[in-house]
Amino acid sequence: MTNASGGATGSDSCIFCASADPSRDDLVLVRAAACYAILNLYPYNNGHLMVVPNRHVATLAATTTAELTELMRLTRQAEIALTEAYSPQGINVGINLGRPAGAGVLDHLHVHLVPRWNGDTNFMTVTGNVRVLPEDLKSTAAKLRPIFERLGRENH
Repeated sequence: MTNASGGATGSDSCIFCASADPSRDDLVLVRAAACYAILNLYPYNNGHLMVVPNRHVATLAATTTAELTELMRLTRQAEIALTEAYSPQGINVGINLGRPAGAGVLDHLHVHLVPRWNGDTNFMTVTGNVRVLPEDLKSTAAKLRPIFERLGRENH
């Protein structure tokens, strides 16, 4: 992997660069030429996923046209897949650039998609500082992968 300025970055130093390694496919939903979609290891809701450039790049401004195009294409496919699999009443789509904006991973751009339902927050988050998700990540991947595969075939 290379960083936005062309320098090398180790896969150990960035969780997204490590996830770009095909040997770590347990959370990856789909891989494309410039980007991939991956489940969030610590989801806010069932289906919480991210679309990530393969290249270690920190901002939208630093992406190539091909990366930006594919980032949006996969984000669109993620919206379709989440809607089909979960029928959410809404979806948060967000990019956090910089620590003050809420970025947990500062130097590798990623787009979050979080399915939302009326009343999907409860006392567990507020009082217990924990989240309760009725679905494990393996089940989430099993629901979403076939939809991404179908959407990929339809786009080509």
